[in-house]
Amino acid sequence: MLKPPLRYDPAVEVTEGDEDETAQGLIDAFRGIVTKTHEDLGTAQRGVHAKSHALLEGELRVHDDLADEQAQGIFERGRRYPVLVRMSAIPGDPIRDSVSLPRGFSIKIIGVDGERLPGSEGETTQDFLMATGPAFQAARPEGFLANVRLLAKTTDRAEWAKEALSKVLQPIERALEAVHLESATLKGFGGYPATNPVGDRYYTQAPLRFGDYIAKFDIVPESDTFRALTDQPIDESRGENAIRESLLDVFAREGGAWTLRAQLCRDAEANPIEDASIPWPEEDNPYIPLATLSVPAQTSWSEARAETIDGRTAFRPWHGVEAHRPLGAVMRARRIVYPAVQDLRSRLNGCPLHEPSRLPSLD
Repeated sequence: MLKPPLRYDPAVEVTEGDEDETAQGLIDAFRGIVTKTHEDLGTAQRGVHAKSHALLEGELRVHDDLADEQAQGIFERGRRYPVLVRMSAIPGDPIRDSVSLPRGFSIKIIGVDGERLPGSEGETTQDFLMATGPAFQAARPEGFLANVRLLAKTTDRAEWAKEALSKVLQPIERALEAVHLESATLKGFGGYPATNPVGDRYYTQAPLRFGDYIAKFDIVPESDTFRALTDQPIDESRGENAIRESLLDVFAREGGAWTLRAQLCRDAEANPIEDASIPWPEEDNPYIPLATLSVPAQTSWSEARAETIDGRTAFRPWHGVEAHRPLGAVMRARRIVYPAVQDLRSRLNGCPLHEPSRLPSLD
């Protein structure tokens, strides 16, 4: 028997310390990364998740049989939305795939209704940004800043050393996982398994409002085609874009589907709002299916798709509706940091960012 979910109240968020000062430090660190990649490559990249593996179009179908506590916000029973999906690597420079690092999965849902979040007025999209790993690497923005400053120091430096370190760390991480342990630190430095990202599980890591309640979200393979790719190795001999090349093969042959799920906050202590580094236990609080995200067979990456999605589209946790307000200190920092960094990228590239009101033409 599951505990009843806790009701959302603005009082669940508690501000500590000088969050504005920390946010400015994050802006400065990310701007350093973007400026460095622009100097080296002639094109400003994202501060994180610079390299895309797949750029997809599809549909999100909300399930018809949701209980009342699950049919919240944009998740109206039976509702269908067009979506864009961006699968990516975490670093702020487009590093070769032989350096195996955690992955990202960003969803832009188009045509949603509801009161808008600050900064997204006039838009009709809802973004969910996810990454491999059930929790964020830092509890609060101060730790986030320390991690980003380290990332900034290693941007576009000694790629051969990163590749060598990755080869050392991957078997160590596999050995830990064989005895039901894992290390987010080892994965973050190149020890992530060199497997097909279509079969991975992705998490929002930090919580969001879920209508009347609070939740974290994840997405997992649903179709047999995608489940079959879980833990399947990538052929790294295919070059610096081995993952992208492998996904081009996968999506050219067939489509498939993932399940978007929610884990509701049911215990204030076990499911903290302000500490993003703590996974919410799943033993007595499982993720519950909400919707199916399906993609047809398609060309999963092309220069034209990259120009539209990588070059002219931004993904932000604060693109969305009040019913899915991002919660906690890390999410509050993202509200300030992401627009500032994305504006710099837009200025350097001379290309304004556009928030779509309908599914754009990708090819």
